[in-house]
Amino acid sequence: MYRALREAVTDGRLPAGHRLPASRVLAADLGVSRGSVAGAYERLVAEGHLTARVGAGTFVAPVRVPRRPPRSVPDPLRPRAGWESGPAPSSGAAPPPRYDFRAGIPDASLFPFDTWRRMVGAELRLRANGPGTYAEPYGHPALRAAIARYLGFARSIPVTADEVLVTNGAQHAFDLIGRVLLRPGDVVAMEEPGYPPARALFTSLGARVIGVPVDGEGLVVDAVPAQARLVHVTPSHQFPLGPVLSLDRRRQLLEWARRRQSAIVEDDYDSEFRFGTRPLEPLRAMDRSGRVLYVGTFSKSMLPAVRTGFVLTPPGLRPALAAARQLGDGYGQIATQAALARFIEDGELARHVRRARREYAARHARIVAFLAGVPGLEVVPSAAGLHVTALSHGLPDISDKARSKGLAVEDLTRYGGDRTGIVLGFGAVDPARIDEGLALLAGLL
Repeated sequence: MYRALREAVTDGRLPAGHRLPASRVLAADLGVSRGSVAGAYERLVAEGHLTARVGAGTFVAPVRVPRRPPRSVPDPLRPRAGWESGPAPSSGAAPPPRYDFRAGIPDASLFPFDTWRRMVGAELRLRANGPGTYAEPYGHPALRAAIARYLGFARSIPVTADEVLVTNGAQHAFDLIGRVLLRPGDVVAMEEPGYPPARALFTSLGARVIGVPVDGEGLVVDAVPAQARLVHVTPSHQFPLGPVLSLDRRRQLLEWARRRQSAIVEDDYDSEFRFGTRPLEPLRAMDRSGRVLYVGTFSKSMLPAVRTGFVLTPPGLRPALAAARQLGDGYGQIATQAALARFIEDGELARHVRRARREYAARHARIVAFLAGVPGLEVVPSAAGLHVTALSHGLPDISDKARSKGLAVEDLTRYGGDRTGIVLGFGAVDPARIDEGLALLAGLL
């Protein structure tokens, strides 16, 4: 015991000032006599590793001997191909830049935290007094029903609660779909430029991801490879360019999937925030052959921290997707799901979206108007979402230089393809700093 405690102190596992358990408590935990613990403590106090204060307890001494170098541990294990590097550092770990134009981040200051906190607290109290049982992998029944009703009203999708599978966001839904549909070597067609996390996920599952060009009408369906087992598409607001998949292209894609017996993943990530006319009918609402899996998320309409999304499941895939969910993490956070059901049913989500849409529309207009006057930039028309894309003609990538000046913008090339330009998000930026940040950007360009 003396050696174990001394090593824990000298290698830093027990930091300076840490309070050790009382000798009686530690003796009971370890199943030894109290005298054994007291003897070890006394010896360590005598050597200066610990200090004892009457009536307060025993603590790790503030001044210790130098730390031992860490022990050398064998490292023979290696990941399979494709997993050599980890994810990029989280943007949330560092303080946000002064001019934060990163894409895909909503404005947390617009969110009704007091209402959400009250609803989550009520559900936590309710669940704390409920039975200690596990929940079903499909998701909380009340939330599934609320999502079905919300989609029927907001997106004109005829759907029942049985078709809704609740997930931990859109990326989780893509993972479940890929695991039950794709075999190693299967082809996945994705828009190019497109959404990098989805591309990386399908690649990690052993799929061969092939980029498909995008034009003013969205995905070029004629360029989709014939052998594609799955097509990932953002028809309501192409990411990151912004065009809407035209009605003719929607029909063409659905017919292509029916003939090829392939699946379509409709990623509807931010269609709540439209600044013009109502969106076209979703692919899921037009589908008559059961080929579309509609994926939605509350990360943009609410907050990423809510960690809740959903997928509308065709009947043939429903049991498999639920089984994959159960094998992966069992089920989600039931109290959060129940609170979200109330948030939707009480009209709080609709009220929040309306308020946020007005604010985002004003920011969108300011940014588009400014960029339109910057030489060398061509603003891509868009009427939805939380970002604006501008194509550049012969201008270099200035994202690194901008970052050094406290300006966060994203280079279009990071999303794939050969077009150059910049992607400007307007959800995270302080409205009072938009004009100043844009002026800085124009100067850099």
